[in-house]
Amino acid sequence: MRPALRDYAVVTAAYWVFTLTDGALRMLVLLHFHTLGYTPVQLALLFVLYELCGVLTNLFGGLLAARLGLKVTLTAGMALQTVALAALAAVRPDWMLALSVAYVMGAQALSGIAKDLTKMSAKSSVKALVPAGVQGALFRWVAVLTGSKNALKGVGFFLGGALLGAIGFRASLLAMAAAVAVGGVAAQWLLPADLGRAKKRPKFSALFSASRGVNVLSAARFFLFGARDVWFVVGVPLYFYDRAHWSFEEVGSFMAAWVIAYGVVQSASPRLVRGWTGGSGPTGASAALLALLLAAGTLGLAFVTRGGTADTAVLVAGLGVFGVLFALNSAVHSYLILAYAEGDRVAVDVGFYYMANAGGRLLGTLLSGALYAWTGLFGSLVCSAGLAAAAGVIAVSLPPVPSVTVDLEAVSGEG
Repeated sequence: MRPALRDYAVVTAAYWVFTLTDGALRMLVLLHFHTLGYTPVQLALLFVLYELCGVLTNLFGGLLAARLGLKVTLTAGMALQTVALAALAAVRPDWMLALSVAYVMGAQALSGIAKDLTKMSAKSSVKALVPAGVQGALFRWVAVLTGSKNALKGVGFFLGGALLGAIGFRASLLAMAAAVAVGGVAAQWLLPADLGRAKKRPKFSALFSASRGVNVLSAARFFLFGARDVWFVVGVPLYFYDRAHWSFEEVGSFMAAWVIAYGVVQSASPRLVRGWTGGSGPTGASAALLALLLAAGTLGLAFVTRGGTADTAVLVAGLGVFGVLFALNSAVHSYLILAYAEGDRVAVDVGFYYMANAGGRLLGTLLSGALYAWTGLFGSLVCSAGLAAAAGVIAVSLPPVPSVTVDLEAVSGEG
């Protein structure tokens, strides 16, 4: 196997292992602590430091990766996830509520740092590993990495619900910690030391991108991911558990199926976008139109739930449509950030962009528990529609995409 393809395979495999545990952890924490009597607001608080640390990690992680290399930040992320999972395994149900919440928030903070170090490193590696002269592979490579990651995150949701029902909270966490540790050791052993390291050490002032494309796309990304997490983190899982009376396994299975389908659409996005745009690559106009379509569909779904309850089949179908549109939005964004990222500062630009991504998730997380407690699923979905509309309006001002970045014929020509 050629070195670039081998290294891409190693990065992807490490990211897959991490992603499985990250998806499983979300379901384990949400469902385990819900059964212990935590309110929707308290459950949302458990994820606040996870998302806040993601903001800070992406801000500084890109600078760190440019200085030390992506291998260092990737393996550091996996090491921190191992520690976080082992720490969460120490939680006991008889602890005082305040102590338990504070401890879990702290462990989740470590996991948030780990998740965004790993994600930023893996996605930045794609740009570093695309061989010179075949830039047409960029959209395909990032689509495969992102789509497969989301499919496996869906498997992780199912795994979390299944493990909780089968072997319990503590044993599940210890098993996942062992798997991540093995993946981190393999990445440390197999990847080149200089992967993604900038030739010139960037200064602190380089944290904030000078590229208009990166800045505008980052603002759109903030609202796009807020639109998902405002219902995804707390509202829908608890709605199905409490209102539809689904079991742990059923809730985990639905969340898994949703994210897997979302990942499949992302992986297929080069072909889908080629058919939609007549063979040209995605542009800022593509991102704007997709976000506005997402906003319109979500607002329609919100009114289905207006009375506090909804036909389960209709709700599932509506969330499926949301998943397809959101996947296309996310895939186009993931391509555009690498298209706009500049040379040696790709890790810094991608880190800045994912700082905005994490900020949107933080906003959605903060709103998710409160909106579900106060307004039910209806309010969560109305807010989601508004955030998606904001992402679309912002994307209208994206600049032209550099023409040398992608050749959709080459992208779509490989299965």
